[in-house]
Amino acid sequence: MAEEEEEAAVSEAAVSEAAFSLQNFTITDDSKDDYQYEEVSADDDFSLHEDYEDLSKALQTIEEQTEDAQILALQSVLTSEKSVSEIPQALDDYFCNFLVRLGMSRTLDCFQTEWYELIERGVLRVEDAGLVPDVYTRNQQLEIEILSLKKDLENCKHSVTKTEEALLKMQKERDFHRMHHKRVVQEKNRLISDMKRLKAHYASYEPVLKELSEKYQNSLTQKMLTSLERDKAMGQVTGLQTALENLESGYTKQIPGTKVGHDCTRKKEFEGPTQKALREARQQKFRVVASSSCDPDGDGEKMGRRDLKDSEFPVDPEGTPSFEGAKEHAPPQKSGQYQLSSVLKVHDFAVSCLALHPRKRIVLSCGDDRLWKTWGFPDGNILLTGEGHTDWLSGCCFRPSGTQLVTSSGDTTVRIWDLSRRGCILTLRGHSRAVRGCSWHSCGDFVASASMDGTSKIWDVNSERCRYTLRGHEDSVNSIEFLPFSSTALTSSADKTLSLWDVRTGLRVFTFQGHAHSCNHATFNKKGDTIASCDSSGVMKLWDMRKLLPILSIDAGPHPANQVTFHRSGDLVALASSEGSVKVLCLAVGQLSVLRGPGVEVRCVRFHSQDHLLSAGADGRVCLWTRTQ
Repeated sequence: MAEEEEEAAVSEAAVSEAAFSLQNFTITDDSKDDYQYEEVSADDDFSLHEDYEDLSKALQTIEEQTEDAQILALQSVLTSEKSVSEIPQALDDYFCNFLVRLGMSRTLDCFQTEWYELIERGVLRVEDAGLVPDVYTRNQQLEIEILSLKKDLENCKHSVTKTEEALLKMQKERDFHRMHHKRVVQEKNRLISDMKRLKAHYASYEPVLKELSEKYQNSLTQKMLTSLERDKAMGQVTGLQTALENLESGYTKQIPGTKVGHDCTRKKEFEGPTQKALREARQQKFRVVASSSCDPDGDGEKMGRRDLKDSEFPVDPEGTPSFEGAKEHAPPQKSGQYQLSSVLKVHDFAVSCLALHPRKRIVLSCGDDRLWKTWGFPDGNILLTGEGHTDWLSGCCFRPSGTQLVTSSGDTTVRIWDLSRRGCILTLRGHSRAVRGCSWHSCGDFVASASMDGTSKIWDVNSERCRYTLRGHEDSVNSIEFLPFSSTALTSSADKTLSLWDVRTGLRVFTFQGHAHSCNHATFNKKGDTIASCDSSGVMKLWDMRKLLPILSIDAGPHPANQVTFHRSGDLVALASSEGSVKVLCLAVGQLSVLRGPGVEVRCVRFHSQDHLLSAGADGRVCLWTRTQ
C-alpha cells in the first residue's frame, strides 16, 4: 500500500509540473514586449511536438508519458528494494481468478474442464501457455488500490465534516467562555475596587472602635471601683457610728439609773463587722497582756508586749452568729443536675482557684500565668488584672468588705491587693516553700496561708506581721480555711489528715484521720456543722463538726479530686476531678451526678448564687453551669 501511495504521489507531481510548464509556454509570438524568451529544446521529453495542434491532445500525450515514466520508476524501485524475485502469475491461474472475480462460475467450469482435458491428452502443456505479463497484474493491483483509496477518501471526508462541526461547536463554546471570563474579570475588578474602598473606609473606624473599647473597659473598671469605694465609705460610716454609740454607751454607764442592757445588745450585734472601730476605741486605754512566751515564728519579737496595731481575735460565743436564718434564704436542693451554658476563656494557662465577690456579681480567678483577674458574671468581661508574682498562683480570696483581695503563689509569698489602688499594698514573706492556699477571716483583720513547708501562718493585716505559725503536719499543707465568725481554722495536708486549729493560741484542737491518700482540700458548709474533704485518689468524705466523726465516704476515683465546695443550702457538694468532670452529690437523695465539659482536668469548682456553678480547668477556660429544673 505504501508503494502504491508513493507512485500516486509521483504521478500527481509530474502532472502538476507538466501543467505548469504548459501554462508558461502559452505565450504567442505577436506579443510586443521587449522580453527575450528562452527557446525550448526539441530533445525535452515534455516538449510539445509540432504535429499536435490541439491543447487537449498535447495534454493527453503528456499524461501518457507521465504514466510510462511512473511505471518505469516503480519497476526500478521494486527491483532495487526487493531482494527476492517475484515469479509472474501463470496464465491459467490468471484466467481462473479473473472469472471468479467477475462471478462467471459456468465459464470457469468450462474453462477448467477443457484446460485440464487438453493437458491430460498431451495436446497442451503448461510451459507452452506461458506467464501473465506483469503489467496486467500491476493493473489489477492498482484497481484494488484505487478502490481502497476511494473508500479512505470517503472516510476522510466524513471525518473532516465531523471535525469541522466539532470545531465550530468548540469555537462557539470558546467565544461563550471568553465572554463569560471577561464578565467575571470585570466583576472581580469591581469587587476588588469595592473591597479596597471598604477597607479604606473601615480603617478609619478602627481607631474609633479601639478608643470606644478602651473607654468601655475603663468605664466598667471605674464603675466597679466606684461601687467598692462607696461600700468602703459606707463601712467607715457604719464603723464611726458604732464607735460613737459605744462611746455614748460608756458615758451613759456613769450616769445613775441608765439602762445598759440595750447598749450591750447593740455592742454585741456590731462586734463582728465593726471590730476595727471598737479596737481603735480600746487602743486609747493601752492595755498590755502579760505573757512570757516568745514569738512562735522565730522573728525575734517578744509576745509579752503586744503591738498596738495588732487585731483582736474573735471570741466564739459572742462572734458566732445564728445560722437559723440561712436556710430560709437557701431552699433545700433536691437535684444536682446541671447543664453547660457557656465557656469563657479567661487565662492562657491552667486556672487554680476561683473566688466570689461578697456583694457584686464579680468573680476572681488566678492561675499558672502568674496573673489574677476579676471579671463580670456571666458575660466574662475582664475588669482588673494584677501582676507581680514571679511564679504560679495557687489561691485567691476576697476580703469580706470586697475592697481588697489576697493571693498566694509558688514564689513563697502572700500578697494583699487593693482594688481601688490597682496594685499590691502588702507582701507577706515567711514561708520557705511554695504557698498552696490562702483564706481571709470573716472579720477582715486576719489572713491565713498554707505552704508546702508543712506549716500554716496566721497573718495580722493591720500590724502586717505573722501572729502565729501552725506547726503539726508532717507533710505539705494543701489548704486552709477559717470557720466563719470564729477563731477556728481548718487545714488539709499531704500527710492524709485534717486538723482544726485555735488561731488565738496557735494550737491544734483536733485531727481527723481516715483518708488513705494525700488530702488536697477541705472546707466548711455555710452552717459550719459539716466538713467536706477530698484526696488524691478521688475519695470524698463528710465529717460531723460537733461529734468530730466521719458521716459519709464516697469513692469518686480513681482520678484525683482537686477541690470540694458546698452549696449555700448545704444540700449539694461539688467535686473537681482530674478526669475532666465535675461531680455533684445531692445529700438529700444520695445521688451523684457527673458533669462533663471540655474534657480537661478540672482544678477548682465554686457554686455561684442559687442556680449556677463555676468550674475551671487546666486549659484556662471557665465553664458556667446552670441547674435544670
